[in-house]
Amino acid sequence: MPPYDLRGRLVIGIASSALFDLADADAVFRDEGEEAYRAFQEAHLDDTLGKGVAFSFIRRLLSLNDLSPADDDPLVEVIVLSRNDPDTGLRVMRSIQEHGLPITRAIFMQGRSPYRFMPALNMSLFLSANETDVREAVALGLPAGHVLGQAAVEEDEDADLRIAFDFDGVLADDSSEQVFQTDGLERFRSHEAMNAATPHDPGPLRDFLAHVNRLQQREEEQRLQDPDYRLRVHVALVTARNAPAHERAVRSLKGWGVTVNDAFFLGGIEKSMITSVLRPHIFFDDQVSHLTGTSESTPSVHVPFGKMNESTD
Repeated sequence: MPPYDLRGRLVIGIASSALFDLADADAVFRDEGEEAYRAFQEAHLDDTLGKGVAFSFIRRLLSLNDLSPADDDPLVEVIVLSRNDPDTGLRVMRSIQEHGLPITRAIFMQGRSPYRFMPALNMSLFLSANETDVREAVALGLPAGHVLGQAAVEEDEDADLRIAFDFDGVLADDSSEQVFQTDGLERFRSHEAMNAATPHDPGPLRDFLAHVNRLQQREEEQRLQDPDYRLRVHVALVTARNAPAHERAVRSLKGWGVTVNDAFFLGGIEKSMITSVLRPHIFFDDQVSHLTGTSESTPSVHVPFGKMNESTD
């Protein structure tokens, strides 16, 4: 039997802290130590963990495997990357099964984060509630995000997957953001207008968006075969840019060969005003100040990339 090949798939690494609500177990670990944590997890082995911040995003993403050419050839693969050891990780795997998530692969490393295995596993995203792990991964050039906020309210009748991205420091590098921070808004606008035809260098999640676009292309193929098929994946850009700086963002996306369905160029309008209506199942931004508002109603992810995030270490 040939080895299972991850190339060509959208592969996500997920920490149990992002997938499930581990507040009770984490409190035991912090207050009473590792042995008490082990005992707690053993005593609650059959108690299914509640849904975490990224649960709805992961569930809906995996549901797109119904577009796969065969059951054993999924378009999306999600792999657990956990600081638990195999024994304490049993509750996580049982909870995955009880929730009906088709996740069968996992890496458990006692007290250490497995993010360094991301390149070997062809991962385009790692999500965790452990900020230190995420920052270390991003510092190594790996695409990772720190989940914030509450789990989304599931709407069983709604099969859509809505993903929203900030632009600078997320899809693009932060070079223009540095101009804004150093020289102010007007200099930023003139800089972007002068460089409108020059695409940005990609940021940490550009490749993740490219993989999402491939899923959307598969949906378009399905709609050609079945006119009644309803597109499920919707991608939005939600950025503080506005005219004239919007043009370089649009041209950069096109230059990279990626697309979004919708774009919100807000020019300083509070992003939570949009996300509360758009209701994305996940929103990525590089600035915690933006996510403070969005995380109250939207599963939000901080991508600690670029100079601004270095200064807050």
